[in-house]
Amino acid sequence: MQLIIANKKYSSWSMRPWVVLKHFGIAFDEQQVWLAQPDSREQILRYSPTGKVPCLIDNGITVWDSLAICEYLADSYPHLPLWPKSREARAHARSICAEMHSGFTALRTNMWMNVAAHWPGAGATPEALADIRRIEAIWEDCLARHDGPFLFGDFTIADAFYAPVVMRFATFEPSLSAHAQAYADRIREVPAVQAWVAAGRGETVSVAYYDVRP
Repeated sequence: MQLIIANKKYSSWSMRPWVVLKHFGIAFDEQQVWLAQPDSREQILRYSPTGKVPCLIDNGITVWDSLAICEYLADSYPHLPLWPKSREARAHARSICAEMHSGFTALRTNMWMNVAAHWPGAGATPEALADIRRIEAIWEDCLARHDGPFLFGDFTIADAFYAPVVMRFATFEPSLSAHAQAYADRIREVPAVQAWVAAGRGETVSVAYYDVRP
């Protein structure tokens, strides 16, 4: 099994399935393609028909898009609790992952992921702050329903999907509720998340746009 990803410093989409694979102990080989290089798209197209990352290749099967990859992993490893156990909780988890996957455009635009940066207070547009309030509501609702420490009790795909948001919050430090901040702190303590961040901070290839304070 091979996972094609981009820079760990910046690539929120790549982070999600990588963290799932690492956290659940699923063996894979990593192939990294640096962003913003003259041949980046050409290199990615060798693996992914969209020219985007992440992309998973497993025994001749190619799966692209972070959510599709995670669903494929859940199908391939049904003995692992990648999704919550109950049908109701799985539906809820899939709903909040889909919302993360397709929404929160203002947050993405104004508070991009850079695990090596620290820009407290930057990017706090009204639209980004509205996205943050919605994320807080999602987290607090899940934690209240399932008693934590993660969104559905144990760590699942849902937590991996919101891990890049936690990285953004660590960089930009928006004001969060006590429950949301505590959850973010717990995510940052997950070994797979810590491994991703450490590797990202150690990268020497940079993309100028993402390294400038907004």
